[in-house]
Amino acid sequence: MKNELLILTLCVGMVACSGGKTKSVAENQQTKIDVVEVLYFHGAQRCATCMAIEKNTKALVESTYAEPLKSGKLEFRSVDITKDEALAERYKISWSSLILVDYDKSGKESATNLTEFAFGNARNAPDKFKAGLSKRITEMLNN
Repeated sequence: MKNELLILTLCVGMVACSGGKTKSVAENQQTKIDVVEVLYFHGAQRCATCMAIEKNTKALVESTYAEPLKSGKLEFRSVDITKDEALAERYKISWSSLILVDYDKSGKESATNLTEFAFGNARNAPDKFKAGLSKRITEMLNN
C-alpha cells in the first residue's frame, strides 16, 4: 500500500512539474540564426512538375550555393508532408510547395512562398525557374 501511494505521488509530481505542454519539432526549430532554409514539401505521390521542382531546386542549391550550403548559412530540405506533419502545419502546407525561410541575426523568421512560381516554371522553363529562385536566395543570404 505504501509503495502504491509513493508511486502515485511521484507520478502526480512529475505531471505537475512538466509545465503541461511539450513543444513539437516545428516549434523547437526556431533556434536558427542567420540562415536561409529552402524547403521543398511533397506528398507520397508526385507528378512530373513536383519532381522537376525538387530536382531543379536541389541542383541549383548544390551547384551555385555550395559554399553557403557547406558553411551552414543555407540549408535545403525535401520534406515529405506525411512524415513531418508538424513542419507542414507550421507553414500551412497541404500539398507540394516551395518555401524559402530567412532567419535573421536575431532568429526572427520570414517565410516566402514560391509555390506558384515553381509550378509555373520548374518543368517547362527550368532556366527561368533557376534564375528566379537564385535571385531570391541571394537576396536572403545578403540581408
